[in-house]
Amino acid sequence: MARDLRGFLKILEDRGQLCRIKALVDPDLEIAEICNRMLQKGGPGLLFENVKGSDYPIAINLLGTEERVCWAMNMEKPQELETLGKKLGMLQQPKPPKKISQAVEFGKVLFDVVKAKPGRDFFPPCQQVVVEGDALDLNQIPMIRPYPGDAGKIITLGLVITKDCETGTPNVGVYRLQLQSRNTMTVHWLSVRGGARHLRKAAENGKKLEIAIALGVDPLIIMAAATPIPVDLSEWLFAGLYGGSGVKLNKCKTLDLEIPADSEFVLEGTITPGEMLPDGPFGDHMGYYGGLEDSPVVRFHCMTHRKDPIYLTTFSGRPPKEEAMMAIALNRIYTPILRQQVSEIVDFFLPMEALSYKAAVISIKKAYPGQARRAALAFWSALPQFTYTKFVIVVDDQINIRDPRQVVWAISSKVDPSRDVFILPNTPFDSLDFASEKIGLGGRMGIDATTKIPPETDHEWGAALESDADVAAMVDRRWTEYGLDDLNLGEVDPNLFGYDIQ
Repeated sequence: MARDLRGFLKILEDRGQLCRIKALVDPDLEIAEICNRMLQKGGPGLLFENVKGSDYPIAINLLGTEERVCWAMNMEKPQELETLGKKLGMLQQPKPPKKISQAVEFGKVLFDVVKAKPGRDFFPPCQQVVVEGDALDLNQIPMIRPYPGDAGKIITLGLVITKDCETGTPNVGVYRLQLQSRNTMTVHWLSVRGGARHLRKAAENGKKLEIAIALGVDPLIIMAAATPIPVDLSEWLFAGLYGGSGVKLNKCKTLDLEIPADSEFVLEGTITPGEMLPDGPFGDHMGYYGGLEDSPVVRFHCMTHRKDPIYLTTFSGRPPKEEAMMAIALNRIYTPILRQQVSEIVDFFLPMEALSYKAAVISIKKAYPGQARRAALAFWSALPQFTYTKFVIVVDDQINIRDPRQVVWAISSKVDPSRDVFILPNTPFDSLDFASEKIGLGGRMGIDATTKIPPETDHEWGAALESDADVAAMVDRRWTEYGLDDLNLGEVDPNLFGYDIQ
């Protein structure tokens, strides 16, 4: 298991999924343009070894496919992520075991928690070089500017680490930071996030908030920090559960905060409550530029890093992007937890093209009238991350929810808009969603695309068309005899059916 960024880069290179670029490239717009073309085609991770204006290389697009996200989490197939979801579900809502086998299974999960406890590194690689005071210049870090309308250079994949000044409980989040000067940045976080809560607590106690930014960490830790599951565990413990062993931590040089010992860079600073600067605009995941917003100022006084560090970054935008690939993996992890919350749900899918959270497709094993509507309403309230899901489509369990053609067929053949579509108006909403009439307030739509049963309908539903079972079996037996063995019917090219997918 790779426990740092370099180990993961080696895994990608050994598997032919890393491209080293030796030509001189500009972190201003050029790197993002190259990476975006790779993302559109599912191309390999990129390591730019000759970056204009910097002595350090840039790694990007490492998590640009679902397959590589699985590798980062020490797995080979997306389906394995559901096993992890079952573990987290048992920790979130443990139930008294009714059988010996259930007790044994829960005991194994508890043992995994013990193994996941963070460890210590007395000679942390992240502190091989220490830069303080006037020598600190954030411009040494090769931050990128992805889009021409962006306000400046940004950090995107940094772990932002803060601590509750009263309880000492840490928070690890992934928030965007904008470069403001050689030693200051603004941090952009929503008011409900852990870092924002810690800043409010510090203000109430008349204190500055200590903050550390860990750059170039094991991608598995990034996945753990991006998982908003309501379990009372630290992100470090999450990462240990993800990876099967504890994350090595170390104290910052100047702060009372812990950071991953194998980080490539660590920035140490403070936020003075009330000190703000304009942040943005920047391209965001909705596919538009966000607005200008006053955000907290971070004043950095220390930077530590490895010898010859590597800078890891990414950027947001209309899918496919790395954040969308991470969301697809998290979708698999959520599935067992969601089933535990809403028992009738068989499976659910958050399509990448719907920004990985704006639309959900849910399948149920329908047993009674009105069940689809109940499932949609339960979905919206099951986990906090589904609060901003705008559309929920409910289909029968025979529909492959990951095949858009089947979902469109179900909507077209099973939905009467006057009966099967319902709208919840004026609900709390994503402030980045410009489609809403009022920013922060919007509607949600549920679509019942299941087969209707009385009293949902008062007429017979047509019988589904199916092949004759005996004839189908005979055709299977005679397939070679027909001379059709050489045909590859396993992969479907959607462009053969009128689509235009480049």
